[in-house]
Amino acid sequence: MRYKNVLLPMWLITLVACSQNHQHPSTNQWLLIDNFETQTLTWQKADTDNQTNPYIANPQVTKISREAESSNHYLLKKPAAEGIIGNRKALSFTKLPKVVEVGETYTFFTRINVEAFPNNHAFGLSNLQPNEIKKHGYNAFEPTLRVTDKAESNGFKNDGALMVKTDKGYSNIQNYNAAQSAKPLNTNQWYSIWYVVNNAPTKMQGQQYNVYVQGGEFTTQTLVYKNAKFRMKREQPLIYFLANANTGPAKKPYGNGGLKYDDLYMSRGINLSNPVR
Repeated sequence: MRYKNVLLPMWLITLVACSQNHQHPSTNQWLLIDNFETQTLTWQKADTDNQTNPYIANPQVTKISREAESSNHYLLKKPAAEGIIGNRKALSFTKLPKVVEVGETYTFFTRINVEAFPNNHAFGLSNLQPNEIKKHGYNAFEPTLRVTDKAESNGFKNDGALMVKTDKGYSNIQNYNAAQSAKPLNTNQWYSIWYVVNNAPTKMQGQQYNVYVQGGEFTTQTLVYKNAKFRMKREQPLIYFLANANTGPAKKPYGNGGLKYDDLYMSRGINLSNPVR
């Protein structure tokens, strides 16, 4: 189909351009948190509930690795090496390049790849300082994403789907088109995750986040959870990216399967562009 040339008033052209830029921000608006290509890990690490027996100092595995088929580097995180149990809180965290103030909305981008199940991982954002992160562990999280196939204390067995935090605990992300829970994450496959974080006060419908995923069953970027909840709702500036892993208790270990992280970015407002294309 051919279109005729139409002359539009300059004010209308400007209005359309501004509207398009607002809806589809440029990728140069993304701030790099870490992509591990410097091959130097500057993250802080702490094993704050180390119950290994015999005792092993600093048992967590948090290291930069390289993909065999390319020159890409990523962060591999495990609560401990295979066969070691008892490291219940393997914390790793890095400071955000920009503080997310109360009242602001930011989009965060992260790629993950499940090295192996069984495992138990959580990652997200914190509004606490390092000494407080070490003190509070899981309760240092606000927006939280979870990867695990462990059995809960009530006997419920997680299936390895990506999870978000809710006021009632955790929930699998959803395949809204199929009206069902998303499938378990595939191992050795990269998933792109966008989480749009609203750090406004609760009374202003803040302290919640929406999640989009591309990978696995989601061949294109797809909204997979609406209005997930901050864990603690402290209503404080978000200042750290935080990751945690857990071997589980000695009597019922979860497994030490690793989770790979790469291409951590943040962008002011709602930005659903891909910063690594």
